[in-house]
Amino acid sequence: MKYKLIIDKDAEEEIIAVVHSPSSLTEQIENLVCSFSGDDFIMGYGDDEMRRLSYSEIECITIIDRKVIAIDTEGNHYRIQDRLRDLEDILPSYFIRINKSTLANEHRIARFDAAFSGGVDAVFRCGYREYVSRRCFAEIRRRYEGI
Repeated sequence: MKYKLIIDKDAEEEIIAVVHSPSSLTEQIENLVCSFSGDDFIMGYGDDEMRRLSYSEIECITIIDRKVIAIDTEGNHYRIQDRLRDLEDILPSYFIRINKSTLANEHRIARFDAAFSGGVDAVFRCGYREYVSRRCFAEIRRRYEGI
């Protein structure tokens, strides 16, 4: 397999992949290319600050008290002005839905813990815990078993 990257500020951006047959790698490349909007951050609003949150530093985006909240790697909460379903369309494919009101950065999930109620919690690296619905957990399991 060969890889070639040409950086030319004057040329139109395009990505061409020549492969013998489709695979999970080509699917991941396609998802990455299609989901990239040119920006790799969203604006988050704290109590008295406005901050650019890069996708890589967001642990999860959830709804708390009817507000869309992004939780960063240090556990800080920032209000987001976009709706959750709109964010789902623009965020990279490594943001996965773990319940009806939460999108999680799968790179920032430390582990899944079994809860006493029989459910499963996602534990993030910052220490934040969020419930994983049964339907979403089944989808996550299928996703990891396909790797």
